[in-house]
Amino acid sequence: MRHILALLIAMFSAQVAAQTQPVATPAAQPAKQWANTQGSYTIKNFKFRSGETLPALKLGYTTLGTPIRDHTGRITNAVMGLHGTGGSGRSLLNPAFADELFGPGAPFDLRTTYVILPDNIGHGNSSKPSDGLRMRFPHYDYDDMVEAQRRLLIEHLGVSHLKLIIGTSMGCMQAFVWGTTHPGFAERLAPFACNTREIAGRNRMWRKMVVDAIRADPLWEGGDYQTQPVQGLRTANYLSILAGGNPVAMQARFSTRELAEKALADGIAQRGSGQDANDIIYQYESSRSYDPYPLLDRVTVPVLWINSADDFINPPELGLAQEDVKRMPRARFILIPASAETKGHGTHTWAKFWKAELVKLLAETAS
Repeated sequence: MRHILALLIAMFSAQVAAQTQPVATPAAQPAKQWANTQGSYTIKNFKFRSGETLPALKLGYTTLGTPIRDHTGRITNAVMGLHGTGGSGRSLLNPAFADELFGPGAPFDLRTTYVILPDNIGHGNSSKPSDGLRMRFPHYDYDDMVEAQRRLLIEHLGVSHLKLIIGTSMGCMQAFVWGTTHPGFAERLAPFACNTREIAGRNRMWRKMVVDAIRADPLWEGGDYQTQPVQGLRTANYLSILAGGNPVAMQARFSTRELAEKALADGIAQRGSGQDANDIIYQYESSRSYDPYPLLDRVTVPVLWINSADDFINPPELGLAQEDVKRMPRARFILIPASAETKGHGTHTWAKFWKAELVKLLAETAS
């Protein structure tokens, strides 16, 4: 979800795990054995739901494996993975995800599976405010992202049908947008770490805090800053650490004031210098219109919906997923219990916690 959500969340959660565990986060080095291809596709005169138009919308993407076609020429083995807020398709190449899913006999065995990892609008190698338009960039939302993904698949990659959409955090929400706006395009959905209601309550409040922190920095200058508004970015990152961490693991790992403060400083230092304030504002604001709940009855394909009990962003005590899953006839909801080993919101990227359930989903009859 670099990454304000999935990156820093998974990064900081990994720090609170045992030291012997690999730090496998969207910021970690991709597993070297997973050969992949990077590309881009430009959509001319892309019209956004806001009414704004971009003359050339570039979409970056990564693919792994090889397409397999049936006798009609249709690609039959495509799976799409959708990243979280602030990340990129390549963030799903981190070992905690890729090493569990891409090998021989794994759920997405690359000998038989064609994996597509798009960079969402405003992320990775796709068009974004920091390309030059700054706050004059079109105000995209999740529906725009899904439409751009659809056109990438159909117009450029020649994919008219998916075996599965798997999405983490923001990608989880986009999986539900796919299921409600393009029913049946994907045979199965695997949304991890989200809910299906409008972003409201505490979830909306902390996102608004991130945006307000950047806008309140005197260096921001309405988006036309000469240098990055570092105070606003620091506050945004502080909020992300709190929202993403596993409190049980954090208490055990950082059991003194000194340890906790050092971990905080280290976490901020590891963010690097690649953040852009306007990009972050747009990324957080893109959730503003999300609300697939009224259309959930359109989702009739098998769904594996997983949240984790230590997720601050999607707290289980709300009971939303447990209720909303009933609207979809072939959906299962699983809540991963909190422990010192889970990763807070970032549990969505650690396939060891949910791989067995994914295998069951893939075995379900699609029709």
